[in-house]
Amino acid sequence: MNLLKCLKDFPQLTIGDLTARLPIIQGGMGVGISLSGLASAVANEGGVGVISAAMIGNAEPDIAKDPTGAHIRALTREIRKAREMTKGILGVNVMVALSNFADMVSTSVREGVDVLFCGAGLPLDLPKYVTEGAKTKLVPIVSSGRAAVILCKKWLSRFNVLPDAFVVEGPKAGGHLGFKPEQVDDPAFALERIVPEVIEAVRPFEEQSGKRIPTIAAGGVYTGEDICRFLEMGAAGVQMGTRFVATVECDADEAFKQAYVRAKKEDIVIIQSPVGMPGRAVKGPFLDDVAQGNRKPRACAYKCIVTCDHTKSPYCIAQALVNAMKGKLKHGFAFAGANAWRVDSIVTVRELVNQLRDDFMRFCGKKD
Repeated sequence: MNLLKCLKDFPQLTIGDLTARLPIIQGGMGVGISLSGLASAVANEGGVGVISAAMIGNAEPDIAKDPTGAHIRALTREIRKAREMTKGILGVNVMVALSNFADMVSTSVREGVDVLFCGAGLPLDLPKYVTEGAKTKLVPIVSSGRAAVILCKKWLSRFNVLPDAFVVEGPKAGGHLGFKPEQVDDPAFALERIVPEVIEAVRPFEEQSGKRIPTIAAGGVYTGEDICRFLEMGAAGVQMGTRFVATVECDADEAFKQAYVRAKKEDIVIIQSPVGMPGRAVKGPFLDDVAQGNRKPRACAYKCIVTCDHTKSPYCIAQALVNAMKGKLKHGFAFAGANAWRVDSIVTVRELVNQLRDDFMRFCGKKD
């Protein structure tokens, strides 16, 4: 018998000694898309709210003179603001490719965040930043079973610890993708294929250690039906980004959100990012200019991503994303998941969660 059909509500998501009422993690979205406002709202509804550390200090007045201090100060402030607004579970997303990865991770641990999510590269040394007595859970973001095995083996050999969970991100995600361009539409790399692959890859480590390492599905999860499908597949929960952009509480400018509402299916495109990875975004005038060769950065003011060679880049992605977050879409663009074109309105986080719950219950046949 399918155990999901016995439930009267969403099942809980447990990561170590943390238990979220909803099996939903709000994806960390930069630059400035998911900060304390969105993260606290999601946490208050019982999910895991996540602040993105990417370029978080861009609005600080001394960002040019003291970028290190500006980013640390801004992340500290956002974590504390979120804590003031919720007693729920809060996480921080820190991309491995960030040049200030170590500072952002150390700040998150020092501030006592509940969960650290790290992708855009393998966080091979992440456990070394966890100080004695810290309770922060460590959750790498991977795109294959092979990557999960590498991390488990490295962490065991170097630190004698295992990840507390894995987020498995498929090629329908928004922003930078952990796949080659030719893999994005290849069914062999679909989320439905890689979630079971990671679950199986991690199982031997669970059996040897006696530790539960839940797998969380991410990338293209849009409806309650999707949530039910991945839970039935063995995932412990899901991560969703695109749906939470289209909420009142999202920290982005209204114009950024409306780009999702206006988008048609053909407007969601794959781009080649200056950081050397494919990405998914909403097509607009800025990207049209890039395609026509009309963009060229004069200098690099941020030095934010270690894989970015600004001397060869057609534009500064940090500045483009900062502009987009502020609603200046003629000078930037919105990253978005493959299903962003399905967004037709802006709702509150509570309304969204209720929609997802109703859809989940209806699809899984749980309503009385």
